[in-house]
Amino acid sequence: MLLTNCLFRMGGAAILMSGRNQDKKKAKYELQYIVRTNKAREDHSHICVFQEEDSENITGVAISKDVLQVAANVLKLNVAILGPMVFPFSEQLWASFYTPNFKRAFEHFCIHAGGKAVIQAIERNLALLKEDVEPSKMTLHRFGNTSSSSIWYELEYIEAKRRMKRGDRVWQIAFGSGFKCNSGVWKCIYNVRADIANIWEDEIHKYPVEIPDIVKIN
Repeated sequence: MLLTNCLFRMGGAAILMSGRNQDKKKAKYELQYIVRTNKAREDHSHICVFQEEDSENITGVAISKDVLQVAANVLKLNVAILGPMVFPFSEQLWASFYTPNFKRAFEHFCIHAGGKAVIQAIERNLALLKEDVEPSKMTLHRFGNTSSSSIWYELEYIEAKRRMKRGDRVWQIAFGSGFKCNSGVWKCIYNVRADIANIWEDEIHKYPVEIPDIVKIN
């Protein structure tokens, strides 16, 4: 269990959702799309993050060195399904020749903060800007790897920074063993107030902070 305890921290999030018309005035966001892709039928994807017993019968998590490549492949599949839902036809037409401009579809990005390498890989593959991945990097810096719940910490970071405006679209991307990738697309219904209870309210003035790519250990 040493690897598990070193990599993962405890995290959780509770989201109240409603399909009733009378609750629309109370809601902050409207869910527009959900896309879930799972490549468990492929052995190398299924076992790249796997809980099992070792030779001493100790249960732990084994992580393959190919996990980033597996994540990239399942993300590519997820984006291929999501793209036609969020991009205009003109952008879809050119998507086969170059990486589409995701800023045309979304104002904010909440990326699974499973580690700096994960965030940087998505930043590079989706051609995102430094400010696009700021919520993910700052969440990882403050709370560590809280797995899929990190995307909700990131959403609150955006709110605490007073960046969420009415009509803004948010793309949440999360990964999990299996290997799977989930996308959630939300539309902000009204300007979100920063004075509402927020997990970042006592620390937001300290962020963003500079995070070096390499840290020297004495």
